[in-house]
Amino acid sequence: MGHPKNTYSLVADIGGTNTRVALADGRKIVDGTIRRYSNSDFAGLETVLRRYIADEGGVDPIGACVAVAGPVRDGRATMTNLDWAIDRDTLARATNAEKVSILNDLQAQGHALGHLDPDKIRCILPGPEVQPNAAKLVIGVGTGFNAAPVFDLEHGRVVTPSESGHANLPIRNEMELRLCQFVSTAHGFPAVEDVLSGRGLERAYAFLGNEEGDPREAAAKDIMAACADGSDPRATEAARLFTRILGTVCGNLSLIQLPFGGVFLVGGVARAFAPHLTAFGFGEAFRDKGRFAGFMSNFAVHVIEDDYAALTGSAAHLVALKT
Repeated sequence: MGHPKNTYSLVADIGGTNTRVALADGRKIVDGTIRRYSNSDFAGLETVLRRYIADEGGVDPIGACVAVAGPVRDGRATMTNLDWAIDRDTLARATNAEKVSILNDLQAQGHALGHLDPDKIRCILPGPEVQPNAAKLVIGVGTGFNAAPVFDLEHGRVVTPSESGHANLPIRNEMELRLCQFVSTAHGFPAVEDVLSGRGLERAYAFLGNEEGDPREAAAKDIMAACADGSDPRATEAARLFTRILGTVCGNLSLIQLPFGGVFLVGGVARAFAPHLTAFGFGEAFRDKGRFAGFMSNFAVHVIEDDYAALTGSAAHLVALKT
């Protein structure tokens, strides 16, 4: 297999468990070049990327960008569940690329907006016609929770990072207060991510069992399967609870960022919940803001169903760096 030298960019999406790597021609991922690697098989990012380059016939990329599930500061990424050194020097050494960049994974999703197949974007709540350069908001719901606003400015797109998943879980009633107490960590701090994530759904299920005096555990995938086939009423109620809190948090973040260009939910949990969000009350919770309830209709909400959006966003970011 041969690729032209200094033509394609190398892009990677690094999660806690797997790393996905691909080649990009401008903003477009090159067909047949996406490969997935188990992180546990490698000592670090450099060995993964060198393996990918070898697997692609010794490709010599002109640029490289990686999206990381963790905070990025001063060109260095820190991952919560992976002890890898991820910085620009490592990326340049591994790929021999002339231009390198490191993004938070939600930043990469933000850079992907406008470059994805419309068929892979599901509308949950419609909104008014979007004006050019209107602010947008990407919200990630998966292994963890996070959000990133997207601003299209005169000099280009800016996607600012955050750690929104570690803010306090909102409380609106006594049941939600008890849920907060149930999921509190050893530090006594119930964060948004403690409920709005895959393991958070499992905690919601366990909480309802505790409330009913019938404690049971269930994996997130089994809870979602039971929602689909109606085999476990508690699973359905856990999903409803999850959905209402998700709507509340997304509404709060929308009031902070004013994303008149739309809210975009991403991540494996968001995709799994997409068929259920309307029936389980997402819209009602999203717009339940008192006298601002009508104002909330300014914000459309979508789910991105493209599992490789972060790769596209990384490629788009590299193109923007060249201009």
